[in-house]
Amino acid sequence: MIHYKTKEEIELMRKSAQLVSATLAEVAKQLKPGMTTLDVDAIAYKFITGNGAVPSFLNYHGFPNTCCISVNEAVVHGIPNNYVLKDGDIISVDVGVYLNGFHGDSAYTFGIGNVSDDIKKLMAATKKSLALGIEKAVVGNRVGDISFAIQNYIEKEHGYGIVRELVGHGLGRQLHEDPQVPNYGRRGSGNMMKEGLVIAIEPMINMGTKDVLYLEDGWTVVTADREPSVHFEHTVAVKKGQADVLSSFSIIEEAEKNNPALCSDY
Repeated sequence: MIHYKTKEEIELMRKSAQLVSATLAEVAKQLKPGMTTLDVDAIAYKFITGNGAVPSFLNYHGFPNTCCISVNEAVVHGIPNNYVLKDGDIISVDVGVYLNGFHGDSAYTFGIGNVSDDIKKLMAATKKSLALGIEKAVVGNRVGDISFAIQNYIEKEHGYGIVRELVGHGLGRQLHEDPQVPNYGRRGSGNMMKEGLVIAIEPMINMGTKDVLYLEDGWTVVTADREPSVHFEHTVAVKKGQADVLSSFSIIEEAEKNNPALCSDY
């Protein structure tokens, strides 16, 4: 069942989503080689709770941490641990917050130091595919229009693998609501989008195969060929004419550019 939001509820969700963006920006300010992914998680936890919110992921179906932190070949749902970040790594930080009765959800992939040109191209393409998907999140379109826009660009322009097992989703008082928002599909298929629908659009794009494996920890998803994977995500409200992006990358990108330990030229 799809839960449509009022204008007032969307404004509350905007505050949740903006806090997620601010959290990711705080991570971007401090991220550097030598940190563990547990260190990164601690930054997010302190920032979220310090701003009067609750981490959405913490204890969600037993997930043990604030962030899903996925490094290199990990696609999503990585559990923060003692892995030490090094030059050339990429790290996807997926964050959710619960504030004023609503969830916000966003993810950003950072490059640590000197990442390869191939990885830079993958990061740029994934971020652009998210923007192309968002363009289709307007009243009167169908969910499949978002899916097709992402798939058409990624596969035709780049030949990268699009993960099938994991998809975007509705968002609101619950972290995961209907409808599902795949990153592949047919134009004109799926639910018709109406005013008040809020969704998380989140392409997960692999350098090589689309196939993934689940690790024994029960959470972490990795590429089957162990090639890198990139993940970007926005919280988006469906509107007439143009989608309303409730989360923001601009403050994250600013922090990224001002941190010499991060790669921002992609």
